[in-house]
Amino acid sequence: MDLGTRGVAWIIAQVALLVSSSGGITGEGVCDGPLVSNLPPSSFRSSSQLSSSHAPGFAKLNRRDGAGGWSPLTSDRDQWLEVDVGERTRIAGVATQGRYGSSDWLTSYLLMFSDTGHNWKQYRQEDSTGFFPGNSNADSVVQYKLQQTVIARFLRLIPLDWNPSGRIGLRLEAYGCPYTSDVVSLDGSSSLTYQLGAGGLGAAPGEVIALKLKTFRNSGTLLHGAGADGLSLSLELERGRLLLLLRGGASSSEPKALASLSSLLDDQHWHHVAMERRSSHLNLTVDKHTKEVQLPADFTHWDVHQLSLGASHSLGPQNAAAAGRNFHGCVENALFNELNLIDLAKQNDHQVTVRGHVTFSCSEPAPVAVTFPGPRSFLRLPAPPGAASVSFQFRTWNRAGLLLTFDLAREGGVAWLHLSDARLRLQVHGAGRSLLELSAGSALSDGQWHVVELSARRGRVSVTVDEEEEAHVSPSFPVAVQSHLFFGGCPAADEAHDCRNPFDVFQGCMRLFAVNGQSVDLTTVQQKQLGNYSNLHVDMCGIIDRCSPSRCEHGGRCSQSWTVFHCNCSDSGYTGATCHSSVYEQSCEAYKHVGNSSGHFYIDVDGSGPIGPQQVYCNMTEENTWMVIQHNNTELTRVRPTPGVNQHLVHFDYMTEEEQLLAAIAQSEHCEQELSYHCRKSRLLNTPEGSPFSWWLGGPGSGRQQNYWGGAQPGSQQCACGLQGNCVDPQHYCNCDADRLEWTEDSGPLLHKDSLPLRSLVLGDIQRPGSEAAYRVGPLCCHGDKHFWNAAFFNKETSYLHFPTFHAELSADISFLFKTTASSGVFLENLGIKDFIRIELSSSTQVVFSFDVGNGPLEVRVESSVPLNDDRWHRVRAERNVKEASLRLDELAAATQEAPADGHFHLQLNSQLFIGGTASRQKGFRGCIRSLQLNGVTLDLEERARITPGVHPGCPGHCSSYGALCRNQGRCVERPSGFGCDCSLSAHTGVFCHAEVSASFRPGTSVRYTFKEPYGFIRNSSALPSSIYGDTTLRGENVSLSFRTNQSPALLLYVSSYHREYLALLINKYDKLEVRYKLDSSREAEVLRSRVRSLANGQLHSLSIMRTADSVSVQIDRNAREDFNLTSDREFNAVKSLVLGQVYDSHELDPDLARLASPGFTGCLSVVRFNSVSPLKAALLHPDTSPVTTTGPLVRSNCGSSASANPYAAENTHHLSDQSGSVGSGQPLVNAIRTDSALIGGIIAVVIFVIVTGLALTARFLYRRKETYRNKDVKDVQPEDSPEFPFNNQTDSQNVSSENPKEYYI
Repeated sequence: MDLGTRGVAWIIAQVALLVSSSGGITGEGVCDGPLVSNLPPSSFRSSSQLSSSHAPGFAKLNRRDGAGGWSPLTSDRDQWLEVDVGERTRIAGVATQGRYGSSDWLTSYLLMFSDTGHNWKQYRQEDSTGFFPGNSNADSVVQYKLQQTVIARFLRLIPLDWNPSGRIGLRLEAYGCPYTSDVVSLDGSSSLTYQLGAGGLGAAPGEVIALKLKTFRNSGTLLHGAGADGLSLSLELERGRLLLLLRGGASSSEPKALASLSSLLDDQHWHHVAMERRSSHLNLTVDKHTKEVQLPADFTHWDVHQLSLGASHSLGPQNAAAAGRNFHGCVENALFNELNLIDLAKQNDHQVTVRGHVTFSCSEPAPVAVTFPGPRSFLRLPAPPGAASVSFQFRTWNRAGLLLTFDLAREGGVAWLHLSDARLRLQVHGAGRSLLELSAGSALSDGQWHVVELSARRGRVSVTVDEEEEAHVSPSFPVAVQSHLFFGGCPAADEAHDCRNPFDVFQGCMRLFAVNGQSVDLTTVQQKQLGNYSNLHVDMCGIIDRCSPSRCEHGGRCSQSWTVFHCNCSDSGYTGATCHSSVYEQSCEAYKHVGNSSGHFYIDVDGSGPIGPQQVYCNMTEENTWMVIQHNNTELTRVRPTPGVNQHLVHFDYMTEEEQLLAAIAQSEHCEQELSYHCRKSRLLNTPEGSPFSWWLGGPGSGRQQNYWGGAQPGSQQCACGLQGNCVDPQHYCNCDADRLEWTEDSGPLLHKDSLPLRSLVLGDIQRPGSEAAYRVGPLCCHGDKHFWNAAFFNKETSYLHFPTFHAELSADISFLFKTTASSGVFLENLGIKDFIRIELSSSTQVVFSFDVGNGPLEVRVESSVPLNDDRWHRVRAERNVKEASLRLDELAAATQEAPADGHFHLQLNSQLFIGGTASRQKGFRGCIRSLQLNGVTLDLEERARITPGVHPGCPGHCSSYGALCRNQGRCVERPSGFGCDCSLSAHTGVFCHAEVSASFRPGTSVRYTFKEPYGFIRNSSALPSSIYGDTTLRGENVSLSFRTNQSPALLLYVSSYHREYLALLINKYDKLEVRYKLDSSREAEVLRSRVRSLANGQLHSLSIMRTADSVSVQIDRNAREDFNLTSDREFNAVKSLVLGQVYDSHELDPDLARLASPGFTGCLSVVRFNSVSPLKAALLHPDTSPVTTTGPLVRSNCGSSASANPYAAENTHHLSDQSGSVGSGQPLVNAIRTDSALIGGIIAVVIFVIVTGLALTARFLYRRKETYRNKDVKDVQPEDSPEFPFNNQTDSQNVSSENPKEYYI
């Protein structure tokens, strides 16, 4: 949980005060005094020395004594130089220099620190980078200021690389200042208890407990605070992590973990802990990591009366078990505000009770550990012949690796003790086969110390893990060591005659080696007096927890090995190496422009920012793309009066989190929410001058009170009718304020974004006799994405926009769209002193993402197979985090570049961010950049472009990129922000002209489209698109349609002329297609028969017919095209009309055709197109403005969808009327409000309805007897409006996709 700004500033100030007061910093906080130059030679030690004149005592900066510095006997990575500064000191910097007058200097090195000269700890910059760059010659001084000062007595420098033309040579200096502290040592049965008095540790701000701890035990109670009523808080170590536990209170008698922080606190090094308590929360800090913890209500006014250091919540002889969990280790500088608790114990203060053996020093022995860092690491120890037992401890993050191997005394045998899938396995091989296998333990890659013992005595071999789990076997052969034990790995192949390792090498730490019960002194190993080793770090455990704190963002789960960490991003909604980038688009507008149609989508309004994804409904209409956010009640709901309550309060809960909701509103160009009030003798706003009876609250948080209604302006205290001047009573500004007995309503949209969403309704005038009311609050509907179309045009290479520095130290993602005709140019650049980040178009087919975080420049490149300077929009997405950098262009595969495992990872920038150019004004970008987002934040390019010469806001020309989304002859239309699809020339409809227009036909259904009236009269032709009116004399036709039927014969389409010419498409009695052309009235019709069979099988078939003069081609579904030639006239003269379904003017038909067409058509027709005319679309969507006449039932459906494979399946139709619900206060209304005046009307309506229904059922029964095709595709559902309540329970218009199929009864 992130800490608030004030909290962070306060605790940093407090901790700094505590550290400085206890650390003894002298002067004005200066800590840069030399620490090495005045030390005697006895303060220096080294692994070896080349000669007495190259001794470590000569390794002082700028000195020329001896040979001018220290050089070891051999130059390898096992050498070291150690300095004892005499006492624990605050070390703030180091400086290095080569050996004077030589070619010997270091080029990189490691720094180690220790309190005791043992158990070294490596200093790491930024928690990762372990090495320091050294010198480039023998005389210059390279100085480094440590990012975090170190408190230590001993400093050790380990050479990593040196001048290849020389050897290791070194002079050094360390800088710092004195450090003083108070320390207490607790042995697991001792403690210090402080009585804080009646006032206790209250809830007033500004009170902090701070201390440092050092321990080699991974569990124990560090601090316990007890208060009244049995309430307590404690800090406890559990498996090396620090837990904040709560005991007592209403929640539970069992301890409740409020927080868990840090890990590996049992490493025998000092760790800083601070706890700041406030009224309702506290801030817990371990080392550099802080968590804000919310406290239960019981603790809001809780005072701590007693603090126990090192003890659990209950001490004494009655609780010996609790004493076993006490802290065992050292505590330093335990401070409560300015009160030094350890010093009080030293002074035998009466407030302090000392229990057990307490010493005021820290001399905890630390066992010598060794670190196996890499693939060439191994440790070889001698073993007495026939050794029967080996034990040691290890800790690692790796699930596999060799722990121990040795040859058996029996010739040819070998034993391997290794980790496999985090379990311990012993395998013994001999004579080319497996002789023995044992397995023990589980989850041994958890970073904890584990004890392993391998024993082979008295014919019994056993493996024990953590002194508990044992696996054993009794082999028929002895298992005894021949001569040597190899730990962690084997020497190089040319040196490993008696060591073989078929497994992974071990990476981790080991300690406490024992052979036959005799401990091994690793100090003698380090001094080359015992055994042998390679690539080991002796006297230290270099384990790092890369998952504490976790670098995985957005709830990604962190796991790790010895060298790297991994993030599991599943179920998080984010992707990438650190779960940084959202997998979702940021708006409905963005989903539309990748070709999606209406539906439910997850949107992430801030991309990689902290706001999580939310599910919304995206309604893609031809005009706008609506985002619909539902709440808990969008139904028309009756208000039930409650006795004794004068007002009815309704609260609305939205289906998204607060920050998601507000961000979605802020991002949208327009938002609205329908608000309606249906009333009978129930006043609303009490206009014109009275105090409102009702109001609503809207906006952020719980909302602000608003005294206007839907359709009116903020602050007007009016309803829509008052604004329009058409209220039922002109003396009032709301219809309901007329206080009439008849039902009326006030409704309209709320359009003021700052007042949305609507949070609550307060309805007042509902208690009077005869008062009745109902309300409806629609979902929140928004359209337009201010970020998606935010663009700037750069018209010359020297133009650019500049913004504040991009702060993205650990993770950065950059996304934008560009289009250009230039072949190169820099999109974005931000510089630091050495670091930088840049994205550029390096050539017409390549984009490059380059950066430097201190490890040298890195580049990620993506090559496109098509030119990028094609003046079309292209999308670039770049991400850089602590694990890798990636670059993605359009939909090409992402290119990645791994970050160095042990390198710098903080990106430090300090200049302005340049967009479209560089600081040098060279290699600038010419073209458009749009929707530029950095870490989820959109830069307002348009606002900055308005005041910048050479850059213009906005960028037109979107159809070149998005025009392909308009399908089925739809035409792309440019808009100021985006594009639209004009479907007037298409037989389809929808946002992309992709939705088929289909209808179910029944016997008697006829759609007649008139091309030209007999006397040349064309109704409203100037206002209608060409898909409704077409030419009347044709030299060719292009006909396409889809159909589904079980009827044969069946007439699909008939086109007639005034000269008794015609075109007819029909299915004959053999279920084949016939195309009949009669282009010469004096001749018989020509019949073109297709060879495709089974067209009346109830499946969906597509048909395309094209005629040019006398050539006719026919294609059905995906069958081969069939070509025909006509012998008659080539012109279709004076085209009169087109008929779908039943032809009622049968006298026009040839006798044979009349016979075939007499049953009409029963089935489904879809996307009917005749040249530029779409007659079915005209009948369904433009019946009042089109030259079309419909006879019989015509039902729009989705029967023409290819997804509707089953022709008998129930048709998925949607109506604008909602289904009925339950009546009740706060519940959805039943489309009716019971009133006395409506009761009689209701009874009459029911009687009429029953009679009509009976007649309809009888007619339907008789009708179906004659029906040749039963269309089970259609299910008519027409909920009736209640006669008792004159208002339909309408679903909000924006919540119903314009693409959803509807039924039309004409």
